[in-house]
Amino acid sequence: MDEMNWQEQLPEEVTEPASEEVAEEKKEKEDWRKVVLTYLHDLSYLLASLILVFLLLFRVVIVEGTSMNNTLLDGDYLLLLSNTFYHEPQYGDVIVASKKSFDNGAPIVKRVIATEGQWVNINFETGIVYVGDTKDTMQPLDEPYTLTLTIREEGVIFPLQVDEGCLFVMGDNRDGSKDSRDPEIGLVDKREVLGKVIFLFVPGTNKGQYEQDFGRIGVVD
Repeated sequence: MDEMNWQEQLPEEVTEPASEEVAEEKKEKEDWRKVVLTYLHDLSYLLASLILVFLLLFRVVIVEGTSMNNTLLDGDYLLLLSNTFYHEPQYGDVIVASKKSFDNGAPIVKRVIATEGQWVNINFETGIVYVGDTKDTMQPLDEPYTLTLTIREEGVIFPLQVDEGCLFVMGDNRDGSKDSRDPEIGLVDKREVLGKVIFLFVPGTNKGQYEQDFGRIGVVD
């Protein structure tokens, strides 16, 4: 009888620790799943926040055309500081703007030459651009960034004063750029500026005119 009792109790003694182990393993798996789900949940919120910040801070545009040669080439991929945070363009900034009066508002890349209140004059014989805070204080600009001299007239009469809240812009390839010299574009309202070009991250080739030069990747001046 005692032997019988011992045999009946034996499975109980063996299976009880086993069931505790199974329960412990199950709990550990559930805890591990909870940790993973928590990390994934937090990561999804972090990624969403980063994407939102990136969209607010930056834009990506592709250069079309040769008006900014040789600073920028057709096909260059550019990173812009968005107009959400870029409000006060300065002389020399390379910007992207959208004017409804030109090419149905397609983005154009140009360089800021003068800001509101300044005067601009161009000697189309010598190709020299003059800018000053008053009509009598205009000085010739030193423009090492230009590919060609400014000898092409496009219809705007000079000297002119830049209107309040506006910019006078030109392409660096002065002989191949349609810009503020042309009444179709004229002065650019700061509200039409999409952002400032800050970085070139994929070099273009001017439709195969040049080999892709990855050494050009970097900050745009």
